[in-house]
Amino acid sequence: MDLSMSPDDAAFRDEVRSFLKESLTPILAEAGSLDTSVFTDKDYNIPWHKILYAKGWVAPSWPKEYGGTGWTDMQKYIFASECNRAQTPNLSPMALRMCGPVIMKFGTQEQKDFYLPRMLSGEDYWCQGYSEPGSGSDLASLQCKAVRDGDEYVINGTKLWTTHAHFANRMFCLVRTDNSGKPQQGITFVLIDMNTPGIKIEPIITMAGDHEVNQVFFDDVRIPVANRVGKENDGWTVAKYLLEFERGGAYAAGLQVSLEKIEQLAQAVNADTGTRLIDEDAFATKLTAATIEVKAIEVTEHRIMSAMSAGQNPGPASSILKTRGTEMKQALDTLAVEAIGFYANAFQPAALTPGNNTLPIGPKEGITAVGSYLNNRASSIYGGSNEVQRNIMAKLVLGL
Repeated sequence: MDLSMSPDDAAFRDEVRSFLKESLTPILAEAGSLDTSVFTDKDYNIPWHKILYAKGWVAPSWPKEYGGTGWTDMQKYIFASECNRAQTPNLSPMALRMCGPVIMKFGTQEQKDFYLPRMLSGEDYWCQGYSEPGSGSDLASLQCKAVRDGDEYVINGTKLWTTHAHFANRMFCLVRTDNSGKPQQGITFVLIDMNTPGIKIEPIITMAGDHEVNQVFFDDVRIPVANRVGKENDGWTVAKYLLEFERGGAYAAGLQVSLEKIEQLAQAVNADTGTRLIDEDAFATKLTAATIEVKAIEVTEHRIMSAMSAGQNPGPASSILKTRGTEMKQALDTLAVEAIGFYANAFQPAALTPGNNTLPIGPKEGITAVGSYLNNRASSIYGGSNEVQRNIMAKLVLGL
């Protein structure tokens, strides 16, 4: 197994770095550095989306015939890693990484022709209608109902934790169309125009003080049957396919950036003894252990990329990386909050707004610590909980 980068890949990495240096404006760079979530606000992710679209790099994972880059798996990994390292604003994954691939595989030609170009350009902004009260990890128990009425479905019910629904003009949604068989057999995948009468969006403010998620209510919402993707009652098949694109990713570079921030914070903060926190043996030991874990994740990512480049099946790679990546993210968040100490008590949302002139309370390196800690509690749940990922690994790796 060759984990070293080929000359062509090294040249591509340098090209990406040059592009990021030239194209990432100061305000977008600040927005990325102040992110406490995997979702950057629309005011900043859409301008970055359009820059990437103009370059032809907005959809690395898409096939070239649909507007993708035609990159190899290694090039996609390099691009994702360099974006993490540069702390670019996070593009919304809802269209490009989730709904887009679903429409490519299950959509009609009319759906492909209409939706895919608008996803690429950023003209449409999407949200995901999956979770409901009582139906999160147990998604098959969802009850939001769609009843066929001629050429329309009439939808009643609610969706919960709907990220960026207050920005979105479109939603991809799972609805219950049949209750007669197994729960998975009566679900249908539909596309919804968020301007349709009968839709109400209520904000949910998170523990971090962010308005990122919402509850969406449907009251006799009528959508065309033509907005169905795949067959009626076969939405579970579509949903499982989508989850393949929601998991995995390039974690190591972003984790390395978090490590560097913690080290800067530990150099700026004094411990109880009056010495710098970085010079305290107990904290330094934790930081070293975390560095080793991040390095192990990086080697795992490179090993998987090497296998894929050689045409091998990586197996349950997305489950492995999703589990280790998100749990390490949470561990680093905990270490950052420990480093910031009593400054964690300060509530300063204005300091997280790009372009603000607010003086931070405590070291500026710690502004994002608490918000990231609170927001990333969800990272081991969304995209399939890590308990579910371990079941997948137990079956596919250990043969249990």
